[in-house]
Amino acid sequence: MSALLEVEGLTKRFAGLVAVKEVSFTLAAGEITGILGPNGAGKTTLFNLLTGFLPSDRGAVNFDGRSILKERPHQIVNRGLARTFQLCRPFHGLSVRENVEIGCLAPRARQEGDWRRQASVILDEVGLAEKADQPVEVLPYGDLRRLEFARALATRPKLLLLDEPFAGLGAGEIGGIVHLIRRLHDKEGLSILIIEHRLREFMQLVKRVIAMDFGEIIAVGAPAQIVRHPRVIESYIGKNEAELGIA
Repeated sequence: MSALLEVEGLTKRFAGLVAVKEVSFTLAAGEITGILGPNGAGKTTLFNLLTGFLPSDRGAVNFDGRSILKERPHQIVNRGLARTFQLCRPFHGLSVRENVEIGCLAPRARQEGDWRRQASVILDEVGLAEKADQPVEVLPYGDLRRLEFARALATRPKLLLLDEPFAGLGAGEIGGIVHLIRRLHDKEGLSILIIEHRLREFMQLVKRVIAMDFGEIIAVGAPAQIVRHPRVIESYIGKNEAELGIA
């Protein structure tokens, strides 16, 4: 598989703090990869750098064969790199359908034809078709999470970055989101890069893990390798692979 995302020496400082330090990795087309690390490891800062929400101090980011490092968020989305956020950010005052239709108006998505039909297909895909005409203010939190997926998918991404998609969800709701992520990857071939603290679900979803601590990559490997890695155990896990349901 060819490299869809190439990151080389990416670095970001905030005053005296180096939040992301010389981070380098590649992501192949069709791959589902996880980023693991404790709070403050630099994971979300990395996402913000990749999607144009923060400028980098140094490094290179190539997506689909082109540099995106100096592009703005909407330009990066139109290249085919979309994301969700830790906190749900719907457009208030609009319906569920209208929230998704806004994404379908992005230049990349408009190339695929009828944007209203696209929105309906996506809402059905994420399980919100029956709530399409409801105002977003009445959605329970689990459905707001699904709406985050729908709005990102509306832009027709080649690569989807998921920032803690299980945050705030109950056990029953997490199962539905796991199923959605698996379907997007396994059946539709969507490339996915995911940050998550729910280790059991995270490790069972991803094929490869990039472990970070203090802004640096400390290990890269398959889930079963990562949970045995001494630096990962020391910095984050603190439990053996059997407890994670991986053994």
